[in-house]
Amino acid sequence: MPLTPGCVLGPYEILAPLGAGGMGEVYRARDSRLEREIAVKVLPEHLSRDTEALARFEREVKTVAALNHPNILAIHDFANQSGTFYAVMELLDGETLRGRLSSAAMGWQKTVEIGVALAEGLSAAHATAAAGWVGGGVGTMMARSASWPGWRASKGSAPA
Repeated sequence: MPLTPGCVLGPYEILAPLGAGGMGEVYRARDSRLEREIAVKVLPEHLSRDTEALARFEREVKTVAALNHPNILAIHDFANQSGTFYAVMELLDGETLRGRLSSAAMGWQKTVEIGVALAEGLSAAHATAAAGWVGGGVGTMMARSASWPGWRASKGSAPA
């Protein structure tokens, strides 16, 4: 069942839906402890009852949380509240690569910049044996940030 704005999971208040995919729904939320906006990915109820799917979700969250690279989404928390399993991650403000590609053609320089950023992120994941997860079903976003204006690999933080 989708969450509604105002719903609270631990210290995280749901603000708005961002998107949904096969492994869950993603929401913009507010972390009341650190007073910042984050993204919360919630495992759907039917998958929360599936021990294999739940184990996969937890394994994926732990795998990505172990990575530390500017081109890979940061995971902050993983929790269960009354049978609702969720992962908390940085909120990426930007557009998906799919959206960018469908809106206009890119010049070769931008294409190379994106390709290099993706390759660097995948290389970091590969070095920790996470490449199989990151490469399968990856969501790619162009993050708007003063510290990193490039492309970031994420799984489930962007609108579907």
